[in-house]
Amino acid sequence: MRHRFGRRVCITVISVGALLSSPAVPAVAEGAVPASAANGSGPGYSDDATLRGKIISRLQHMTVQEKVGQLFVVEVYGQDASTVSPTMAARNRALYGVDTPAQVIDKYKPGGVIYFDSRRGPDNVQDPRQIATLSNGLQTAALSQRQPIPLLISTDQEGGAVVFRLVAPATAMPGNMALGAGRSVTDAHRSAEVIGTELAAVGINQNYAPVADVNVNPANPVIGVRSVGEDPELVSNMVAAQVNGYHDGGVATVAKHFPGHGDTATDSHFGLPEVTHTREQLEAIDLPPFRAAIAQGVDTIMTAHVVLRSVDPSGAPATMSQPILTGLLREEMGYDGLIVTDALDMQGATSTYPPNVAPVEAFKAGADQLVLAPQMDVAYTAVLDAVGSGEISMRRLDESVYRILRLKMTRGLFKDPFVNVELAAKVVGASDHLRDEQLITDHTTTLVKNDSDVLPLTRDPQRVLVTGWGVTTTTTLGNAIGRRGQTVTVLETGTTPSQTRINQVVADAAHSDLVVVSTMNAASVNPITGLPTASAAAQQALVKALLATGKPVVVSGMRNPYDISYFTEAPTYLATYGYTAASMESLTRVLFGEVNPVGKLPVTIPHANGSGALYPFGHGLRYDG
Repeated sequence: MRHRFGRRVCITVISVGALLSSPAVPAVAEGAVPASAANGSGPGYSDDATLRGKIISRLQHMTVQEKVGQLFVVEVYGQDASTVSPTMAARNRALYGVDTPAQVIDKYKPGGVIYFDSRRGPDNVQDPRQIATLSNGLQTAALSQRQPIPLLISTDQEGGAVVFRLVAPATAMPGNMALGAGRSVTDAHRSAEVIGTELAAVGINQNYAPVADVNVNPANPVIGVRSVGEDPELVSNMVAAQVNGYHDGGVATVAKHFPGHGDTATDSHFGLPEVTHTREQLEAIDLPPFRAAIAQGVDTIMTAHVVLRSVDPSGAPATMSQPILTGLLREEMGYDGLIVTDALDMQGATSTYPPNVAPVEAFKAGADQLVLAPQMDVAYTAVLDAVGSGEISMRRLDESVYRILRLKMTRGLFKDPFVNVELAAKVVGASDHLRDEQLITDHTTTLVKNDSDVLPLTRDPQRVLVTGWGVTTTTTLGNAIGRRGQTVTVLETGTTPSQTRINQVVADAAHSDLVVVSTMNAASVNPITGLPTASAAAQQALVKALLATGKPVVVSGMRNPYDISYFTEAPTYLATYGYTAASMESLTRVLFGEVNPVGKLPVTIPHANGSGALYPFGHGLRYDG
């Protein structure tokens, strides 16, 4: 195939625009079709035999440039595909040299787009009509190219209050650890189905969920409540149910973060963590949920920027590790679906691999799609250059593009990638979705400790002080308690309450009959010193000061459930695993005995000194014994 690349010997001096406009149309490399397609088998791809001819025909008519474009998943700035917004256009120009999202599609012909909210910057998601209109506009741009290939439009809508993009009126289903506390695969399936249905309605056809990590490290700074829990069997069962639920909702699924991010003390957004599990621990703890997802036909698996020397002694992050992605995932585990990288602009990738190296190394390791490659022109040219030089073979390129096209055909995107804008507004936040949101959330709240029998509360009027972390959280909780006939004062203290603020809260507690205090990761420790972080220490001081008043105090951990390990003298403690409005309503229902707490800890709560279990996995109190 040397003749196909003969005029690209000096490819680095050609502009990206010129590369994209080249008319070269190479044939499909011999042997490029993945194994499952060759025999019509493979997890989740029973249709390979019927789709194979269509996919190969597409491949045969694609240029190398178009194939390389399919490998990339990009972010675009703006709420409309073609409108030139000065602020958003400036961001698009800085990244891509063009003004609008549609122009980004026209320039690179990427295989996918990922939506973000305003917290990251792209501000793609405002309301159902706007999101659906943006999706339709992007698909129109994709289908207007020389080779009309629809987009995978994705987002991170994991459920819960940590990693989500769509807000109200979208339904805020509970997060993974909350579902783990509920123990119901039916609830896990329905939760994913609702999320999937609402995403599909606005044109998002791929959700970067479920999280398949097993959180065995209480100090994990990035996974925590994003995981179902610490038990591989429980995580596997819930992940399998979610894969099916998302499919029933109409979206493709992405199990993440392979080979497992549940035992790390470093956030891969800001560094490169190392998982020290032996091969035996990996098989027993980390891999079962991914095997379960594969068995249920998961469409995609996302890599982790973690070092795993028991599989790859070189110390390369899994995203760039051929022994992990190709050797373990593809060859040993038999997975032939799509592999996507975690974001390549995270420090776990960029700290070691420059922009022209990371995408090439990830692709060579076995990834099919490259998510959020920094310096897109550099990344695109680097991959195209590697194909031209033979560093990446045409066979390898065609294998990945085959998988990408197969997923798009399997999900029906070639037939019709568009959505009904008006219908989207009716589907998102539908009444039955909101009903099930609250019902499922009511199954998750865990009563960990009730030594003083303060709970359940009666409806007798009391003066209740609601304090602790979270402006919206404390206000929402205070309003819910107030609706039960209580006189409520709300004094929010922030993540790191000052001593002055603690004194103010203690003074108000003296005039209250009951105190309800929320905490947010009050068990967090500095990974270097092993001591509580400043935020955690301040929250612990707040709780201890309130307990010292002698007033009845109810403590609720609003995120990771481990907080009580640092104030074991608290007589009453609950875990909600999240702080959505439904979580606060569920907590209030449990406080007043309207709902019998049925949640069970999906993780062990250790003693603060690490000497053993303060509360074991599966612990949970009920009012009826």
